Amino acid sequence: MKLRLHAFRQQLRFNYPDFGMRRPLLIAAAAMLLVIVGLGVAVVVLDNKAEGKIADGVKVGSVDVGGMKAEQAKAKVRKQLLAPLDDPVVVRYHGETWKLTAAKAKIRADVDGMVAEAMKRSEGGNAVQRAWREATGGEVKATIPAEVTYSRRAVNKLVKRIAAHVQRDPKDASVTFSSTSLGEVKGKDGVALKAAVLRRQINDSITTPGAKRTFRARTKDVKPEITTDELAEKYPVVLTVERGSFKLHLWKNLKLTKTYDIRVGQQGLETPAGLYHIQNKAVDPAWSVPHSAWTGSLAGQVIPGGAPNNPLKARWMGIFDGAGIHGIDPSAYGTIGTAASHGCVGMRIPDVEELYDQVPVGAPIYIA
Repeated sequence: MKLRLHAFRQQLRFNYPDFGMRRPLLIAAAAMLLVIVGLGVAVVVLDNKAEGKIADGVKVGSVDVGGMKAEQAKAKVRKQLLAPLDDPVVVRYHGETWKLTAAKAKIRADVDGMVAEAMKRSEGGNAVQRAWREATGGEVKATIPAEVTYSRRAVNKLVKRIAAHVQRDPKDASVTFSSTSLGEVKGKDGVALKAAVLRRQINDSITTPGAKRTFRARTKDVKPEITTDELAEKYPVVLTVERGSFKLHLWKNLKLTKTYDIRVGQQGLETPAGLYHIQNKAVDPAWSVPHSAWTGSLAGQVIPGGAPNNPLKARWMGIFDGAGIHGIDPSAYGTIGTAASHGCVGMRIPDVEELYDQVPVGAPIYIA
């Protein structure tokens, strides 16, 4: 038996003279094969280990979910991203408080979708790359946007509600009229909410964990269209009439300039009391005779200006419903200081001519 084995070895050396030289190479090849197989197995094992787990370095918004299973990641995102948003938005102004709850704001987030996207990013690359990350602690640098939604309409309604409570319209300066004086009522500033600022502050923070959620409503003053200083400009000329004392006062820039003697309407045909404005003006006006018992046969006629039977002498300033200020015939100057007209304010001709040039159409006239 020993002789046969020896003979076989001799024959092998004779037929394959380089076998002895190749033996180390074969051993090396076999070892390499074992290494490759081992690496393959390691890759499979490591890749399986990484499967179902979010890679390190992946975030959902500011929440680090690396190394977590899906359910773990969802719980962490809800806790760190959504839970802080449950605190209401609070707005304060001079002791008043308004709140916008998360429910009313309809704050929502697709946590499942964001975590699924994080998982998808973790599965990027091939099996070898995933196994290498698992073995070396490598990271996937990825941030999934935190898609949190809310109702802008709810924010707008909150701001409008605050504005309705806070805002105050400005009050124009005005004049109080009496027969002998003009009083000044000072204007008042209004208050307006800086609504755009408040709306922007809320919109910028309502879906951001850790952001400010309590705000102070800011306001601004609103000037009236007519301030006290501008009041005189609005009333450059004002007339007041005292029927009881038969006086007409001319006011310029709210200061008494001159007083004229007048006559006013008789009983039953009184000069109308109240606040009016000069409606029209005319030099040597025509007289459209009204249909009234006192006009007799002239009723309905138009008497030319300057005609002897035209009682409207020199100037006319219309007030209301056919009544106005006009000059009277010098022969009737004796009626000045009495209630003798048919509703108009009568003046001496030089007086009415002087007044006419100073009173524009639209000037207020207060008759007491």
